[in-house]
Amino acid sequence: MLNRRNFMAGGAFAALSACARPAADPVTEAVPPEPSVPALPDFYGAITDEPFPIPAVEEGVLDPKYWRQEVPNLWPGKARGTIVVDPDSAMLYFIETPETATRYGVSVGAAGFDWEGTARLQFWRSWPRWKVPEAMIARRPELEPYSVANGGMDPGPDNPMGARVLYLFQNGVDTLYRVHGDAVARELGRAVSSGCIRMLDQDVIHLNDRAVHGADVIVLPSMRPKGLGPLY
Repeated sequence: MLNRRNFMAGGAFAALSACARPAADPVTEAVPPEPSVPALPDFYGAITDEPFPIPAVEEGVLDPKYWRQEVPNLWPGKARGTIVVDPDSAMLYFIETPETATRYGVSVGAAGFDWEGTARLQFWRSWPRWKVPEAMIARRPELEPYSVANGGMDPGPDNPMGARVLYLFQNGVDTLYRVHGDAVARELGRAVSSGCIRMLDQDVIHLNDRAVHGADVIVLPSMRPKGLGPLY
């Protein structure tokens, strides 16, 4: 039987229910989409007609800004074949015409930050031997078997010089500054532990094929303090 007491109790419950905040819907956090990285150009595929195989660049790890590409020439007064290295932006430019240049992404070793100026592209080598300087052997004695006196390291996939090396001289003297291969895609744009200017093997072959003997190689000054260790 519905009496006054039951009616009042029911009314109070209904009033409380009406004032109660309704249960919130479960909150689902929006997951941002994975960044879309465009497919690599075909010229970063595997190279099989060299003395040693060169694997394809790994998809999805190389920022497109470091791809080999034609860009406006920032130094229109320089002759074709001039190479300009900007260590701080990790870019190397090959002057094509007064209007255009080919730009390559690079990684920069400690020596790449510590030297600047204008040198001469004296010569280049394909699959060179790596002859470790005495200064490096003093820091890393385990490299003694690859010293100049011992003939250096055989060319091949384990040689840190990679598929090509460009040698820079100044006033007839070797600067010990090198532009060479053996970079991996994840290194580009970064400072690495040693070496000078390191390029992907696909890119250093392309550069070497266009290089002009005796051309100027201009290494821009770095804002990074001299003598520091690697940044990464």
